[in-house]
Amino acid sequence: MTSSYPRGRGVMTARWALLVPVVAVVLAGCGSASDGTPDPVPPSTGGSVPAIRLDAVDHPLDQLRDWARPRAERYGIPVRALQAYGYATVAMAKAQPGCHLGWVTLAGIARVESDHARFGGATIAADGLVRPPIRGIALNGTGGNALIVDPIATARAGHTVYARAMGPFQFIPDTWKRWGVRASTDYDTLAKTLESGKPAATSNLSGSADNIDDAALAAGRYLCAAGGDLATARGWRQAILAYNHSTVYVNQVRSAAMGYGSAA
Repeated sequence: MTSSYPRGRGVMTARWALLVPVVAVVLAGCGSASDGTPDPVPPSTGGSVPAIRLDAVDHPLDQLRDWARPRAERYGIPVRALQAYGYATVAMAKAQPGCHLGWVTLAGIARVESDHARFGGATIAADGLVRPPIRGIALNGTGGNALIVDPIATARAGHTVYARAMGPFQFIPDTWKRWGVRASTDYDTLAKTLESGKPAATSNLSGSADNIDDAALAAGRYLCAAGGDLATARGWRQAILAYNHSTVYVNQVRSAAMGYGSAA
């Protein structure tokens, strides 16, 4: 259940991510058992992200600016994007320490999906909002694409509206509804949601898929739920297959992530 990814400046050819709910994807994501492909060695975590205060801080991502700047210069990633990846890594390490999510994995996915929120000339504002919004093609079942209807947009429009992947991490609306989270929410408020490892049927903390902080944290939640321990070869591969059930995609993300971790 994937759809073609249009080629853009500096963006690798890939597939749109997160096209089915995680319950179904995790079952399909056991790639080593289903396709006979050996589990590759997972990328490193990219080095530890500095300890930061997650609670009672108005702008917690500001604490990662000095960490992000040299890496931004080294890897050609926007500072603001790196702050988002770093914050998501720290938050998930606190909420689910057994997941071992590394910032380079988030960076690898974002590189493949949107060139770190730069696809189509998009940029990241100070508050994390990506503009113009990054949208995938309509998932209308043609040309090998998945067929996914956006029920909310359909009800609003009065005619069938097909889902499009959204934002720098390319969530479809239904997946975002279940896994989305507002990163700017005080950590004490978010803690139970992040620690549960489960999607929420409804949430008033869902944030926006077009905000790179929210999207990176939601992607972290999704990956940890799908892969379990991302420090293991099987767990990491299963998580990336859950994001997009394609061995080619796994290899693209791994290659990007390993490049970011090579001199972290």
